[in-house]
Amino acid sequence: MPNDDIRLKELLAELAHLGTEASTTERGDLDLLPTPDLVRAMNAEDREVADAVAARTDEIAAAVDGITQRFRRGGRLIYIGAGTAGRIGVLDASECPPTFGTDPSMVVGLIAGGEAAIRSAVEDAEDDADAAEASLRELGLTERDTVVGISASGRTPYVVGGLRFARGVGALTVAIASNAQSSIGAEASIPIEVITGPEFISGSTRLKSGTAQKLVVNMLTTLSMIKLGKTYRGVMVDLVATNEKLRARSIRTVSQLAGVDVKTASDAVSAAGGSVKLALLMLTTGADADVAASALSSAGGILREAIVSLV
Repeated sequence: MPNDDIRLKELLAELAHLGTEASTTERGDLDLLPTPDLVRAMNAEDREVADAVAARTDEIAAAVDGITQRFRRGGRLIYIGAGTAGRIGVLDASECPPTFGTDPSMVVGLIAGGEAAIRSAVEDAEDDADAAEASLRELGLTERDTVVGISASGRTPYVVGGLRFARGVGALTVAIASNAQSSIGAEASIPIEVITGPEFISGSTRLKSGTAQKLVVNMLTTLSMIKLGKTYRGVMVDLVATNEKLRARSIRTVSQLAGVDVKTASDAVSAAGGSVKLALLMLTTGADADVAASALSSAGGILREAIVSLV
């Protein structure tokens, strides 16, 4: 039997055991259903995702703590994935700077096939087991970093290779998969295997699997940023005001949290050089900008600790 035929036979056998690839006969009449019934049926499937994520609470919490520890040591969070999974990593990374005021290098998304794959499918790229390693080498990966591999099937060669290299470097390795006992989970210090089962459309892992991936990465960055002091009383206080909406949100945030009128909040934000966190510290403690900035620096950017130090 030619090598290609042998490989195909092996791959078909492998896919046959993946829950994300399974088909169910009960969905065989989807094309015959009225649209409202289709909406209800798909929504019922989607409701299962949150429970599947909740079942992995301990693993997600361990990943958040590990990521936070490495951030505090100057490390980075680097996502690797292919297709939908890669795009979800890139999306989460791209939203951290405007949301939390982070440097773009702090959270990075790598996708098989490079930037072109963000908008267009580069299907063969996921089979390159060496490509992620090359990109991680280029980034200068160290033991202070965290690499999160994302793959619905849990077997994507691009992700397996990247995690294996990262583990060898000594970085924290995390795997997000939608199947148990996954290949990427075996390569990771912390496997987060969110079992979402068969997709609404068989094999279309941009659906429940993709939703689960988005929920998990939301937690990884949002919760680690909370622990780093990027929020205060449940509100973003390190956002970067890069447009009119965000500038208005900055003033509104200061007004609400400090209990002052809009004019006072606006003046404080201006005096703080646009920093919501610094403006809040000044208004809360009565300190001037220089004293408040020094206190905030000494507190590692954690507003609650800076307030305590000045009152």
